[in-house]
Amino acid sequence: MKIKMNLKITLITFLLAFTFFGCKKENTFTDYKYADKPAFLTCDGVNVKLYQEALYSFEDDILNFYSKNNAKATLVSSYSQLMRNSIYGRIKYEDIISAHTLKVFEALKNEVNLWDANNTKSHLNYNSKVVKCISNNMQDKNLQTTFNALVTTNSMSPKLFGTPLMTKYRTALNDKHLATYIALDLYYAKLFDIDFSKVNLDKPDEANLDFNVIPQKSNTNTEAK
Repeated sequence: MKIKMNLKITLITFLLAFTFFGCKKENTFTDYKYADKPAFLTCDGVNVKLYQEALYSFEDDILNFYSKNNAKATLVSSYSQLMRNSIYGRIKYEDIISAHTLKVFEALKNEVNLWDANNTKSHLNYNSKVVKCISNNMQDKNLQTTFNALVTTNSMSPKLFGTPLMTKYRTALNDKHLATYIALDLYYAKLFDIDFSKVNLDKPDEANLDFNVIPQKSNTNTEAK
């Protein structure tokens, strides 16, 4: 059983890398729904506009989803539920994601160095330029110290960092760098494991979506989690 599982993981990793290099596209995303929202990322050399779109779309998704069964749901309570359910694997992302967020995700797939097929705990590359920028700008210094320590020791994972993060979920409302990390690691990175071709979602311009693009392998060592 263990041998079969190891072979399956190896095969998936190979296919992820192979498909990524074969399907790499230029990022031509133009459908900005939240362009009038306040800018917040202070990262040089990355597609700031796209990452900001990703965060605002993510926030709309979780608020809309958790409001369905609770009319009193707020963005802060939605963050709390999303983080807890995501970290402990009790969430169906296909029930939350909107058509617009799926299009944003397709654009994020093509972001250079953002994803890592070698990362067995998360497809996110913790040594990518945008993640380093997020870390450098975290407002909560205790969270920042914990985050950097986990990355430095190759121990970073959504679950390990999620433990201290869950006690400070309210911080995400004012610290949009931290909120962007949450969106990338606890939401968008999880979407790689969903076959959206089998999801009944009203997706405009579906012909332009590529369900096969996956995270690239990074040169960084992220296997030890």
